[in-house]
Amino acid sequence: MNIALLLEMAAQAAPDRVGLVCDGKRWTYGELLCAARGACALIERSGAHYVALLDESSEAAVIALFGAALAGVPYCPLNYRLADADLAALLGRIAPALVVGDGKRVARIAGDQGHTVLPRREFTLQAQEPVPEAEDREYDPGAEGVAVQLFTSGTTAAPKAAILRHSNLLGYILGSVEFASADEDDAALVVVPPYHIAGISAIMSSIYAGRRMVMLPAFSPEGWLSLVAGEKVTNAFVVPTMLGRIIAEQDRNPVETGSLRAIAYGGGKMPVEVIQKALALFPHAGFTNAYGLTETSSTIALLGPDDHRAALASDDPKVRARLASLGQPLPTVEIEIRDEDGKVLGPGEHGEIYVRGEQVSGEYKEKSALVDGGWFPTRDAGYMDEDGYIFLSGRADDVIVRGGENMSPGEIEDVLLTHPAIADACACAVPSVEWGEAVGVALVLRDGHLEPAVDEIKELIRARLRSSRVPDRITFVAELPYNEMGKLLRREVKKLLGD
Repeated sequence: MNIALLLEMAAQAAPDRVGLVCDGKRWTYGELLCAARGACALIERSGAHYVALLDESSEAAVIALFGAALAGVPYCPLNYRLADADLAALLGRIAPALVVGDGKRVARIAGDQGHTVLPRREFTLQAQEPVPEAEDREYDPGAEGVAVQLFTSGTTAAPKAAILRHSNLLGYILGSVEFASADEDDAALVVVPPYHIAGISAIMSSIYAGRRMVMLPAFSPEGWLSLVAGEKVTNAFVVPTMLGRIIAEQDRNPVETGSLRAIAYGGGKMPVEVIQKALALFPHAGFTNAYGLTETSSTIALLGPDDHRAALASDDPKVRARLASLGQPLPTVEIEIRDEDGKVLGPGEHGEIYVRGEQVSGEYKEKSALVDGGWFPTRDAGYMDEDGYIFLSGRADDVIVRGGENMSPGEIEDVLLTHPAIADACACAVPSVEWGEAVGVALVLRDGHLEPAVDEIKELIRARLRSSRVPDRITFVAELPYNEMGKLLRREVKKLLGD
């Protein structure tokens, strides 16, 4: 099977149903399938080995994704926010490619790499030209063919090329989405970047469900709320930083958002204060925390709407704490917490999150990262409670090792955020002559509050945790650095702390 089957099924079931809205233009499922077949012909004529998207979200992302699948070549959306040198290096690794998007930039930084470049408008226009033989042709390079290649962020080394095969992506969609389950009026607002797995999975799951996609190419809280009101959006996915800005804008300039029935979030740690405000501001929407990774074809654990409401209403500290959890594993995957030696840990014990399942690739172009029977070490640190709820405490690589003692930045940050003057916090390792590593923290103040004394911050940590967790360095900053998906950039915080 090929992921193009998702679009073919939707177009066969409801060819005249609107499947996509972008910049005011509406595309039916039948039109999207015809354009994908036209894109397949373009790709084959170009001789490209990859299809790259160097652009914001638009109809071109949908057409290129399924056009590449039909042509049997990997779809490789690129981060257009990268510096020229970094982007040129990635383009060199997929040459020759059919690149959709910023042709002038490609010519300037990678003009000698042999790419075929089509601006977005030209690509979509050419893809809509009739392909007479398309109806009779068999399109299926096989489930084990590569459907998508995504480059990792490369925070500690050169970016790795994560491989997602048709079987992985279909394993996720077929295991979590019911075909044609959406009503004709259902609409999903897609705002995450096209080069992120959440953007790709949003396209595939919406199409398989028969839900109209409403694309917002560049996020702004005003634009997001305007589309919710204008298109009567029922479903949306946001990252934590987006949700915070949406709440602030809705407080200032409220619009009608009664159509919203489901809001999913992920991509970074959601502050409990933000989700509490969101639950109050959108009382008719069910909230879902979706945890996943590129290498797992998107979501592997969910904290669903019932869990959110139950946690918010509970007086039981254990149940209320679940509001900050990742939820429980999907039925289609297995999740374990393991220590550094690979031993499976019990409830409440901190270690690294491992996952296994059909949707889990764990594969890079360079090599596979799977271990002992198909388990993927996520490099995320956390623990699982006795009821199977997973709690994230940061990246395994972010663990602070002070004098041989491993410390989780997350537990330190959670305590810091209980201080009434602190709006955001980041703990990370800083060099120490005596201990090898020590704790450093960067703090953001709430509006209208003065900086608390350093001794007050240290005493807060000492009283709630242990003296070894007391920070050696404390600095106050206007804001912490996050990427566009809401992930905290600890490497940048380390620079602020003088590492």
